Amino acid sequence: MSKRMSRRAFLRAAAGAAAVPYGVSAAALGGGDAPVASERIIMGAIGVGGQGTGDIQAMMGDPRVRYVAVCDVQRGLRERAKGLVDGHYKESGAGCAAYVDFRELLARPDIDAVNIATPDHWHAIIAIAAARAGKDMYGQKPLALTIGQGRAMVEAVRRYGVVFQTGTQQRSEKDFRRACELVRNGRLGTLQSIDVEVPGSMATETFEYGPAPAEVDYDLWLGPAPWRPYSPQVIHPFGWRWILDFAGGCVTDWGAHHIDIAQWAMGTTDTGPVEVEGKGYFPADGLFDAAASWRFEARYANGVTVTCLAKAPFTPGQYPNGITFRGSTGTLFVNRGSISAEPASILNEQIGPDEVQLYRSDNHYRNFVDCVISRAEPAAPAEEAHRSLSVCHLGNIAMQLGRKVRWNPDAETFVGDDEASRMLGRPMRSPWRL
Repeated sequence: MSKRMSRRAFLRAAAGAAAVPYGVSAAALGGGDAPVASERIIMGAIGVGGQGTGDIQAMMGDPRVRYVAVCDVQRGLRERAKGLVDGHYKESGAGCAAYVDFRELLARPDIDAVNIATPDHWHAIIAIAAARAGKDMYGQKPLALTIGQGRAMVEAVRRYGVVFQTGTQQRSEKDFRRACELVRNGRLGTLQSIDVEVPGSMATETFEYGPAPAEVDYDLWLGPAPWRPYSPQVIHPFGWRWILDFAGGCVTDWGAHHIDIAQWAMGTTDTGPVEVEGKGYFPADGLFDAAASWRFEARYANGVTVTCLAKAPFTPGQYPNGITFRGSTGTLFVNRGSISAEPASILNEQIGPDEVQLYRSDNHYRNFVDCVISRAEPAAPAEEAHRSLSVCHLGNIAMQLGRKVRWNPDAETFVGDDEASRMLGRPMRSPWRL
C-alpha cells in the first residue's frame, strides 16, 4: 500500500467496489483470526481523561483497532493513557506516542481515526481539523459548545466524507431502541408530550485560583475560551462542565442523551422545535455559572411538547434520569436499566416487518468500527446529534434570556430575535478559529 493511500482510504475504496470490503479479512469483519497489521484501523486518542480513557479501553477490545498515539495537555493523564495502550499491546520502548498538541497527532498520515473526548469548547475545532485531515471520528457528546459550531462540524464531516459517531451510546441500547419503535409505530396512540428528566448541574461557592502546575499546558487547555486564572476546579471533569465558557451544564451534558432519544422517538432527527421557553437558576456567585436547576418546554410543529427538567441536584455517581412518553392511549417510561408502560401490555407488542424499524446497533464502539470499514452511516451521526443538541442549546438560550424564543428549524435561525441570534455562536480567543 503506497504512502499516498491510507488504510482508511483503501477501505473506503474497497467498500465502494463490493458489498464486503475487498482486502479485509474475515477477522476484520468480526470472525476468524485476528486481522493482520495492514488491515487494522490505526487510531489515536485526543483527550484522555475519564471518558477518553474509557473510550480507549473499549476500542482496544476490538481486534480490528490498533492505538498508536494519545494526546492530552495534562502530563499525568497523557502518561497514564500511554501506559494503558502499551500495556494492552505488551510493548516496551517507544510504543504508543504521546502528544501535548492535537495537531501533531492529526498530522500523522498513518492514523486512520481518532476518538475525541476533550472539554466541549474544543470539540468543533478539533473535529473540523480531523475531518480536513481525513480522519474518521468517534466524538464524545455533547457534540458542540454552540449551535453554530455544531453546524460547522456537520458540514465538515460531509465535505470531507469522514465517518463520525457521536458518543450518545443510548442509540445502541435495546431498551431505548424498543421504546422509540413503540412510540414511532403508534403503540401509545397519538403522541402528546414527552418529559425528559436529567440530573441538575453542580453549584459551588468555594474555589481558589493559583499558578498552573508545570504538568498542565493551561493556555492550550483554555484554547478558544476566554482567559481566566487557573483553578484545579476549572480543569477537573466535574468542574468545567458547569462553567458556561466551556460547556452547557447538565442541560447539554445529559440532555444530549435524553433529548436525542425524544427526537428519535418522534422522528424529528432532521428538524427541531418551533418555540422554546423556560426558567432556570443560574448561580450568580462562585465558579460554576451553568443552570443548576431548570425546566424548559420545546414545542414542535407536530403538536408535541418536550419538557426538560432537572430531576435532582447533581451528585457524582448518582444520576436520576428518565424519559416519559405520553400518548392518547398509553404511557411509556425508559431510562438506563428499565422500561415500563401503562398498560403493561404495550411492551408485548411486536413491530411488524412493514413498520418503522430503527437503526439496530448493540455496541456503539463496534458500530463505529464497522462503519469505518463499510463507510456506512453510524448509529449516531453528526447531523442527528446536532439536531438533538440544538434543542438543549435553545433551552439554555431561552432560560438565559428569560423569555420565549421562536425558532425556524429549517433555516436554523431565530425568528425576529437579534439578541437570541447573537447567542448562536461564541467569540474565540486568538489565534483559534473554525
